[in-house]
Amino acid sequence: MHSRAVGERGNTTKRYRLHPAQVVVSGFALTILGGTALLTLPNSRVGPGGASFLEALFTATSAVCVTGLTVVDTAVYWTPFGQIVILLLIQIGGFGIMSFASVVGLAIARKLSLRSRITAAAETKSVGLEDVKGLVFGVVRISLAIELTVAVLLALRFMLGYGEPVGRAIWLGVFHSVSSFNNAGFALFSDSLMGYATDAWISLPICAAVILGGLGFPVIVQLRRQLRKRPFSWSIRTWTMNTRIVLAGTFVLLILGTAYITAVEWSNPNTLGPLDWSGKLLAGFFQSVQTRTAGFNSVDIGQLDSASLLGMDVLMLIGGGPAGTAGGIKITTFAVLFFILWTEVRGQVAVNVFGKRLSRAVHREAITIALLAVGVIIAATAALMLMTDISMDALLFETISAFATVGLSTGITAGLPWEGQIILILLMFIGRLGPITFASAIALRERRSTYEYPKERPIIG
Repeated sequence: MHSRAVGERGNTTKRYRLHPAQVVVSGFALTILGGTALLTLPNSRVGPGGASFLEALFTATSAVCVTGLTVVDTAVYWTPFGQIVILLLIQIGGFGIMSFASVVGLAIARKLSLRSRITAAAETKSVGLEDVKGLVFGVVRISLAIELTVAVLLALRFMLGYGEPVGRAIWLGVFHSVSSFNNAGFALFSDSLMGYATDAWISLPICAAVILGGLGFPVIVQLRRQLRKRPFSWSIRTWTMNTRIVLAGTFVLLILGTAYITAVEWSNPNTLGPLDWSGKLLAGFFQSVQTRTAGFNSVDIGQLDSASLLGMDVLMLIGGGPAGTAGGIKITTFAVLFFILWTEVRGQVAVNVFGKRLSRAVHREAITIALLAVGVIIAATAALMLMTDISMDALLFETISAFATVGLSTGITAGLPWEGQIILILLMFIGRLGPITFASAIALRERRSTYEYPKERPIIG
């Protein structure tokens, strides 16, 4: 009896389990370390010897976090093997580490454990556990379908329009398709896509992939389900608030971004100035799309006017839709802050959006994310200013680009000291996971208060 009791007590010993946020953070970190190890191999780099640890770490982090910032020229520094490693890291990072692990688990075990559902739900921002399996498979199917379509279009253009050999054209199509849909911004050309600034057959498919990837998987999945119904049998009113906000915000920001960048750079001899009016509109639209966290550039970012850089700072910080490949604080967060402001200005109490009332918990989350993002960016920019003599415009642009996982750069990344590059690595990591997820992962435990203090109001404004 005694031994049995001891055994029963032994079986009930509390085991330590990681918080879902900690699992997500750990998964990304381990994937980055694995990618770093592969990129340090001698056959990953052109020339003798392997890449340095910092070069490999920076590139692996940028790929997994689908950013696109680089300290070496992807086109000439890495061998085909190294470029394949980067492509796989982009794909895994775009899917999401937990989503990718769930797919592997389903393929092997034909089922998804409760723990796997919880971690996948934490990463994909699913509302309930019952829809995780469907969402994960939907993510895979949609991603591959879009990437395949864009890859075919690009490969045909490279082959027929530029005389690239079939194998090279297919590789260029696949790489840039995966990089664009996952909002990574890695390119196999030393000047990114500046050589194709006026080529609509290259620019527009890449823009379409970037926009679709930036909508977020929940929006794409819902649109796909709606479009599979009979034509005209569905209504916008059946869309979720998230879908409405993301689609409306994406449309407005793309239009405003295109108009702003094109107008400011219209006469700049180093950017849009030499192009005809159609080329200016195409390049302006392309660059507006890329600020939505993609990172390709068809003009020299280092030659942009300071006003353009400031406007792009705002667009990069807002980012794209949640639970997708985009970065930034997300369109939904920005929209919630806007509606809170609009409600206060109008003197109303409840914040209403599209006929629905926002929960006060959503108010707090949006304010928390925005303030954490601003705080992290200011701290990183100040640190870089103390390390270098580079202008604040360029450093602020670089830090926002890293945090928002955009990948656009004025050309200063490789010239930063190693401490500055480490700061950018941390910004990419935090930005990809989200400030709240990262903060939750490093917290020791969840704290629930069993009491409340009496209310009192300070003077505001």
